[in-house]
Amino acid sequence: MPNLLLKLLVSWALVLANPLVEAAPSTEFPYELIIIKSKRLLIVKKGRQIIKRYHAAFGRGGVGGKRVEGDKHTPEGNYEVVGFWPSHKFHYFIHLDYPSRGDALVGYKKGLISRQELLHIYRAQQEKNGIPPQQTRLGGFIGIHGIGVETRKKLMIHRNFDWTRGCVALTNTEIDELRQFIQLGTPVTILNGFDDKDLLAGIKAELSVFLTN
Repeated sequence: MPNLLLKLLVSWALVLANPLVEAAPSTEFPYELIIIKSKRLLIVKKGRQIIKRYHAAFGRGGVGGKRVEGDKHTPEGNYEVVGFWPSHKFHYFIHLDYPSRGDALVGYKKGLISRQELLHIYRAQQEKNGIPPQQTRLGGFIGIHGIGVETRKKLMIHRNFDWTRGCVALTNTEIDELRQFIQLGTPVTILNGFDDKDLLAGIKAELSVFLTN
């Protein structure tokens, strides 16, 4: 027994002394965001519990995920929060790491970006809170934001139409409330609808029941 204890202590000392060994994260992200475009919903989820749900507006480009700069489509896939700041135009902006690896691979296969741009996007995704290139033909600066100066007309448009250039929009009050649930690295899943089986695979069954009610 003493020999076993000694070996464990020596092993632990070597781990602490080795700068190349990364410590495991102490906690997981407490919240995640699930966005359902066809239902115009943004859901805040904590574990198996749905904490909040908000009406959201999306890109005015219509159905389908974002593929190229200027198409005004909201992307679809798995993303993370990589920044957030006050915005004069939109009240507050929560930046997502679009384009993702999946977005980049599709763009590369279609000849929209070069191999070098593809590699830059892949490398950014490997970094903690890494921001991929935002100036490629795939577009960038996609996030969740408010609506700026609120008027009756703007609130009416927000309630009834998709009006953004590709982002996800909430009211200013809602984006202020959402801030308490997000941090750098918060996972964000954007779905078109409930038939996105690949993206839904990692989402708990409780959400499935909620969406079909």
